Amino acid sequence: MRAIDLHVHSTCSDGTLTPSGLVDYATRKGLAAFALTDHDTVAGLEEALEYARGHVPEVIPGIELSTEYQGRDVHIVGLFIDFQKEGFREKLKEFTDSRTLRNRKMCALLRDAGIEITYEDLSAAYPDAVITRAHYARYLLEHGRVQSLNEAFERYIGDHCPCYVPREKITPSQAIALILEADGIPILAHPMLYHLGDDALETLIRECKEAGLLGMEVFYPTHTPADERFLRKLAQKYGLLLSGGSDFHGANKPKLDLGTGYGRLFVPEDLLKPMRASLGNLLFTDMDGTLLNNASGLSQAMKTALDRATAKGHHIILTSGRPLPSIQEVCSLSGINYPNMLIISNNGALIYDCDTDRPILEHRLALTDIRFIIGEAEKAGLHIHAYTDSEIVCHGMNAELKYYTRRIHLPLRVVDDIPGSLEKGSYKLQCIHLTDRKRLEEFRDHIAPFCGDRIQMIFSNDQYLEILPAQAGKGAAVRFVEEYLHVPHSHTFAAGDAENDISMLQAAHTGIAMANASPSVKAAADLVTTLDNEHDGLLEILNTYFDATVPSQRKDVRS
Repeated sequence: MRAIDLHVHSTCSDGTLTPSGLVDYATRKGLAAFALTDHDTVAGLEEALEYARGHVPEVIPGIELSTEYQGRDVHIVGLFIDFQKEGFREKLKEFTDSRTLRNRKMCALLRDAGIEITYEDLSAAYPDAVITRAHYARYLLEHGRVQSLNEAFERYIGDHCPCYVPREKITPSQAIALILEADGIPILAHPMLYHLGDDALETLIRECKEAGLLGMEVFYPTHTPADERFLRKLAQKYGLLLSGGSDFHGANKPKLDLGTGYGRLFVPEDLLKPMRASLGNLLFTDMDGTLLNNASGLSQAMKTALDRATAKGHHIILTSGRPLPSIQEVCSLSGINYPNMLIISNNGALIYDCDTDRPILEHRLALTDIRFIIGEAEKAGLHIHAYTDSEIVCHGMNAELKYYTRRIHLPLRVVDDIPGSLEKGSYKLQCIHLTDRKRLEEFRDHIAPFCGDRIQMIFSNDQYLEILPAQAGKGAAVRFVEEYLHVPHSHTFAAGDAENDISMLQAAHTGIAMANASPSVKAAADLVTTLDNEHDGLLEILNTYFDATVPSQRKDVRS
């Protein structure tokens, strides 16, 4: 496993190696990748990316933003940023302009203290750099006004010295929003340096997470093994990506080396895989009436669009009321098989990881509830069935099951006692009436007092009443997957056509109703496609939002 370094500075802020010099040094050090994260500037990124093109190490475009939290400096690193994005650059310029004003004020105070210095002098001495106090100290040392860098801070520019002017800072939440605007990954930098105490640090992490934080620096030169264990637990608790870096500044931080810090730092290359997975857009798509045509098939045009979207780093999440084996059958017949693919089945009661062939989330109805509900359905003369992991459990073939199994090709287990045949419970119960939705609504209302807050009931169409655990549902599944894949909420899209899709459309950042969707679904959506599922209406969404290559896949970023 090779090492990486996701926190590095160049001469464009307060480091002593140029961006291209960093590439050369990282090459000599044998790093697989490093992130150039200069303070509040992206000025060095083009040089580093161009110089590294076609070679190892990979250069990851980044930035480190200085913020203020409860009177303390808190830094937010942005990784994989689209630094050319217009809105991002405009807002960054506003931030940089405030720094320029602060520097002019500090120069005026130094002149009042008898030191001849102007902002223009500093800018000329350190061209293309974002001026920090390190530059002031170096300037004073080089011009014979102090005997050491420490003296410059102690006499003139330290936090409580006469020539210090506090920076106009943004909040951590604002920095996170700015990085997300650039389609980057916001990371809380060196959390132990803030000396907040365990409870206060967790509060900061929780507040940042609510603002959209996606990761945290667990690996840092001054973190002890105990610090790393503590931060790993917090990262796991709040669903954060692990990151780390040396905070390399060259000669400005003597003995602190690129990649290794003070000698024991090792940031593993495999941290990049989940980061890359978080960069694309997620499309949670219903199947029947949305992705599939009316014959339950996938057109060649739709398959080509899915292939293209996933090749460019985006994610397609099949999200259906169908049982898992039925969705897997469609995938096999249609050639849907993509890396990092998840399937949401049974209306969110089961989420399945296709890479590992295992569930990552399951919710099942309790046997006592199943027995009551099936008993009441039988009294009402309604068809109802349950499921094992691979079968439909029922009393026997009838008109309702004949209709249902025209698309859902699962074997039937015919039994007298359905609840008695379910050792693990059931992901859902399916109640069917082919001609009278009102009968299903009356049954729903009849058992609702018993179901309380343990069970939810939704219609997937006018013939199907789905009875699920309360924790399930497509909307809850969207929220879980968003956290599981560490994807910004703004990157989530959901498309559907039926009532059981409404929670999914509402949970995603952008909800999409098909042209053939019911009026209630269209009312809940942000967008409505022009064409219906029979005419590949979902292609409009794929071609608009899933055709761009995500940053980690771009040739000008990835060496």
